Amino acid sequence: MTDLRKEEPTAEQMAEYWRRARACKDFGELLTKDGPLSFLFKDTVEAMLKEEMTDHLGYEHNDARSKETTNSRNGSYKKKLKTDAGQIEIEVPRDRDGEFSPKIVPKNKTTTSQLERKIISMYAKGMTTTDIAEHLSDMYLGAEVSPQFISQTTDKILGLAKEWQSRTLNEVYPIIFLDAIHYKVKTEGKVVSRAVYVAMAIDLEGRRDVLGFYVGHNESSKFWMQVLTDFANRGVKDILIACVDGLKGFPEAIGQIFPQTEVQLCIVHQIRNSLRYVGSKNQKEFAGDLKLIYKASSEELAKLELGKLQEKWGAKYPIVIKSWNENWHNLSRFFQYSEPIRKIIYTTNIIEGFNRQLRKVTKNRGVFPTDDSLFKLLYLATLEASKKWTMSKQGWAEMIGQLAIHFEGRVPIKI
Repeated sequence: MTDLRKEEPTAEQMAEYWRRARACKDFGELLTKDGPLSFLFKDTVEAMLKEEMTDHLGYEHNDARSKETTNSRNGSYKKKLKTDAGQIEIEVPRDRDGEFSPKIVPKNKTTTSQLERKIISMYAKGMTTTDIAEHLSDMYLGAEVSPQFISQTTDKILGLAKEWQSRTLNEVYPIIFLDAIHYKVKTEGKVVSRAVYVAMAIDLEGRRDVLGFYVGHNESSKFWMQVLTDFANRGVKDILIACVDGLKGFPEAIGQIFPQTEVQLCIVHQIRNSLRYVGSKNQKEFAGDLKLIYKASSEELAKLELGKLQEKWGAKYPIVIKSWNENWHNLSRFFQYSEPIRKIIYTTNIIEGFNRQLRKVTKNRGVFPTDDSLFKLLYLATLEASKKWTMSKQGWAEMIGQLAIHFEGRVPIKI
């Protein structure tokens, strides 16, 4: 494999490095020799050094209109650093007056393991720019590093994140979960709400994989259709089962792009929406009657329980009963499968759990300055979260076998 520390990675290499990154157990593995992020560290340090030079001189590169100094950039020199990734050669900028003294990699310092770990760790854990600046200040004995400087240098990760977002996907996914999470973003001087469309899949090997984040306005089926179109453009040819919430028009949007996909509406979302229209004094009893429907052993028995629900509550809560009847086709999909598959697809708990992990990382930020800053942090949070995902093969071989029978000819079988 080409050494990514010497040249820009290709899209194929990025896909391979991302696969390897998901398999890493800790930051040490990420940064070992030829590790998934060893090349990133070199680029990040060089970007930070360039920003330090800009702070030192007081003007941007190639912009001398407002400079208040006779000093200027004077090329760079090579410096070898001993890191957890082995020996890495970086370019250190030089000024004409010879006054520039780097803070990130001080002169005569050739070991950077601590710096590597801190930079990558702070990025992935979603620390604010102020927090990172304070940590770097502590690391370098009071050296002043501004939050703006940190923000500029951490933007280096954005290119990697966008490579990940455009990577080629698998041709077939057995199960995909689609959900949205909301954040506040500042745009044109106003704070607005953004819906982040999140897609998580279970692949043919039983592994979880986040397919991407899409920052848009309020959640809508129309935007979800754009997301699904992007999946198709990135190589997805078939999705067996899509698990979604009760957003109006969602199943139809999926059908436009992947017409063979079976859509399972989240039972938990349906229950929550139903209980909103049920009086508080009747909610416990009504919820108990609903449980008899979705816990039934077959669709036939579930329909009988739905009929009983209608007889008992139809006159009092007609809107709720109407919703269950109208959505029954997509609510009842899970009855076709064995209990292990049912547990996976009848709720969107898997992706909601992931969304909770994202909220933990982003909770220190009430408002994001840009859409890109939000996207960057969600990407890094995914890298952090995915290290803790373990693939349990227990039962998956049996489940994928059942899906292969149910979706005859649509599941690639490896022999």
